[in-house]
Amino acid sequence: MMIVAGIDVGGKNVHIVIKKDGQILGKVSGPSGIKKAESVEQLYDEVLKKVGITRKDVERVVATGSAAKRVAFANGAIPDVAADARGVIKLIPTARTIIDVGAEEGRSIKISADGKVLDFAINEKCAAGTGTFIEAMSRALEVSVDEMSKITLQSTQTLSTNTQCAVFGESEVVSLIHQKTPKPDIARAVMNAIAGRIASVARIVGLEKDVVMVGGMAKNAGFVDSLKKNIEMDVAVPEDPDYMGALGAAEAAAAGAYTEEVKAKVVERETVLEGKG
Repeated sequence: MMIVAGIDVGGKNVHIVIKKDGQILGKVSGPSGIKKAESVEQLYDEVLKKVGITRKDVERVVATGSAAKRVAFANGAIPDVAADARGVIKLIPTARTIIDVGAEEGRSIKISADGKVLDFAINEKCAAGTGTFIEAMSRALEVSVDEMSKITLQSTQTLSTNTQCAVFGESEVVSLIHQKTPKPDIARAVMNAIAGRIASVARIVGLEKDVVMVGGMAKNAGFVDSLKKNIEMDVAVPEDPDYMGALGAAEAAAAGAYTEEVKAKVVERETVLEGKG
């Protein structure tokens, strides 16, 4: 029996998956906050307690995400794109294109039939293609992100939008509200603009069936609908799409496929813990 953990530390959230012999034992997520290392420690202890095991029971821990190096107790790390590929191919073997949109960046990944990363492109310089931008626009519309997603699907007209990097600034949204533009139509315009930017990134690596969307934005039905229409292809969304990076990291842990660049910190961390004991 082998128990492994995958930890995805992003700019905004941490996701952790615990697997035992290929099956998910437990998972947890929470804000990464300013003190990411502390947040990871707390969430890891929380999920271990939930499934009734200790740190010593976990044979390997692999981290991924923009702040993977903050996981001091990890045995190693893998890049975000590799984690996505491993997680997606496990769940959807027919996947060949992955679109991952989180809080701070969007990326598109082309993968092979065995889950190897063939190519990828990232939209990291423009906030207009991320979940954080959606949150800002929902505040301007005075609705929750969930509500914004729902009303997007109620839109009856398409607004022409400025597709430059500042896609739909809050001032533009406020201006449209003052013009009595229906909120569903504004929401749709925002989703369409972001979908257009993400689709442009996807076209850099090429769109090949099956297309799978993961990341927090995959839970936004309004955005997924806009993306489907933009690329004129169906988009599959797996269960718990925001956990895909953590799931892929856990798969890497089970396979022993990771770099050991954070291992030096493990010894240091364990020494500190033993000293406290």
